[in-house]
Amino acid sequence: MEQIDHYMKRYGLDEVLPSAIRPQLKLVRYTPGEVICTQGAKAEQLHFLVSGKIRVSHTSAAGKRLVLSFKYPLDLIGDIEYIRRTPFLNTVEAVTPVEMLVVRFDDLDRHAKDDVTWLRYLLEGITKKFEMKSQSMSFNLFYPVDVRLASYLLSMTPEETTLGSTVDELTDIADLIGTSYRHVNRTLKRFVEAGLIARDRRHITIMDRDRLIAVAGESIYE
Repeated sequence: MEQIDHYMKRYGLDEVLPSAIRPQLKLVRYTPGEVICTQGAKAEQLHFLVSGKIRVSHTSAAGKRLVLSFKYPLDLIGDIEYIRRTPFLNTVEAVTPVEMLVVRFDDLDRHAKDDVTWLRYLLEGITKKFEMKSQSMSFNLFYPVDVRLASYLLSMTPEETTLGSTVDELTDIADLIGTSYRHVNRTLKRFVEAGLIARDRRHITIMDRDRLIAVAGESIYE
């Protein structure tokens, strides 16, 4: 309970959510790589990201995945689904250890459905989300693969310096940044030759983060 109160005050949620919602909130923890919600699954809860980093991705009908964004506190997952009562639009995974405050849609309906402060907060958050989505789509359309890959590598290593380099993992990266496996391989090879990263069959290690940041320029996935 103390941890929930801490996050409520830290992010000003105690000023936004009606007091009757407070007993309905639960603190849920996720480990890196754990799926928080799956595209197409029934949405029944609203998630407030209060600690850690998550990745939001979408899979097309053809099976191609595209990273939409990485998110940090404070962010909401399930807000659009709550308003529209639709299944989850995207898949959300934990990148780092994650903590979320979770409340059921039914409880929100009972205690906050007509609360003007809460509804205004929800509207502002959804509006901002669509604005950021538009910016992200522009980046994916207009920025070359080396910039997108550099940004992805940086986004996936917020504290550590190493991530996977198996065939499956590189195929996932290619799908996520919207290019081919071969193009990812060629770009990684150039990064190795430039001294930005080191690579073996299983790992990619960031060797020069500052120069990799220079390649990424404006962050695409952050």
